[in-house]
Amino acid sequence: MSMTYGEALDYIHAVGFFGSRPGLDRISELCSRLGDPQKSLTFIHVAGTNGKGSVCATLARILTAAGLKAGLYTSPYVSFFEERIRLCGEPIPKTRLAEIIEKVKNAADGMSDSPTEFEVITAAAFLYYFEEKCDAVVLETGLGGRLDATNIIEKPALTVITGISLDHKDVLGDTEEKIAAEKGGIIKPGVPLVLAKCGEAARDVLLKIAADKTAPVTKVDYTRITDKTFSLDGARFNMRPYGEVVLSLTGVYQVNNAAVAITAAEALKGAGFNITENDILSGVSSAVWNARFEVISREPTVVYEGAHNAEGAEALAENIRVLLGGEVILLAGVMADKDYPGMAKTLSPYIKRAFTVKPDNPRALDSGELAKTFESRGIKALPCDTVERGVKAALSAAREDNLPLVMSGTLYMYKQAKDAVLKYL
Repeated sequence: MSMTYGEALDYIHAVGFFGSRPGLDRISELCSRLGDPQKSLTFIHVAGTNGKGSVCATLARILTAAGLKAGLYTSPYVSFFEERIRLCGEPIPKTRLAEIIEKVKNAADGMSDSPTEFEVITAAAFLYYFEEKCDAVVLETGLGGRLDATNIIEKPALTVITGISLDHKDVLGDTEEKIAAEKGGIIKPGVPLVLAKCGEAARDVLLKIAADKTAPVTKVDYTRITDKTFSLDGARFNMRPYGEVVLSLTGVYQVNNAAVAITAAEALKGAGFNITENDILSGVSSAVWNARFEVISREPTVVYEGAHNAEGAEALAENIRVLLGGEVILLAGVMADKDYPGMAKTLSPYIKRAFTVKPDNPRALDSGELAKTFESRGIKALPCDTVERGVKAALSAAREDNLPLVMSGTLYMYKQAKDAVLKYL
């Protein structure tokens, strides 16, 4: 009997028991057993600390607008598993996921060193895009770059690095230079690199890697952008040579992400892709990316922002100042291995009251501990025993104080928090 969708998910999560084990040997063997589908695909490989998901989503929309059969591989999912493997904007159908995972399982069962969850999913994505005769795949790294399973690909059409900041220090290193060296591992000999704004030390590391591999570098030129206006519906800005650009994604930082995606599309056009100015404008204006300053409600205003590190907190603070009037009610839930004291320090000037929750994840921080962190910054904070109760209490406070509600922290609580908002509106 064929594997069902439920059985496919059970298998994927079962192999997750083996955890994160960097290295390319297992994914290489697994893909070889599947016929090396990745060798027949064209990739745009994207790494970076923040912004890579938004850049990937926008670039995939541009490619689809250009008439290409474009894949989009991202992680983690925020609402349902199939989001991770998209084709022309649509998630992989459940029946196809079951078929693909069954093939991957049969290949993996013969391996002496069992693959990790991420390796299984990555191989499944490669096989799906191969079977669907995909024209191009926008491929987001999972963690880092050098030893990430996606880095099995040999010669992408383009690599993109969206920026470097401190995150996952226990795995990638405790300085921006070390993290840059890991993420710069996706740079391939002779393959063009689009490089977004990052700190000088990280940039120097990346430029040296590119020079050593004779990879031509295009730095994103943010001076091309003028006349920016922002709202909860997105943004408008002028960018040479396109004139006015309409951006569907909300958040001040999304203008810079759009500039990265546009620069990447221009680089692909220079490499022979048939992409027009209209394709670029259409892709930027239609991109969708959940949980990144996503407006869930207007009355009251409720926003979800997956800010989970220091740079993300700074971006959220700017959005609160520019788009939400400078003061909000906050619902927060984070992983214990994140710099939550730093996030609290950055956000505290904009918070009237905070409600803390413990997301449903083994790595999650206790809500009481997070509440104490905000209290130490002078913010009244109430720990809640479930995400749903936290949302209910925070919504009540937002109505009482006539303030927007920002739900922020890990992506792992997005679906539960959003569902609770819709329940109690």
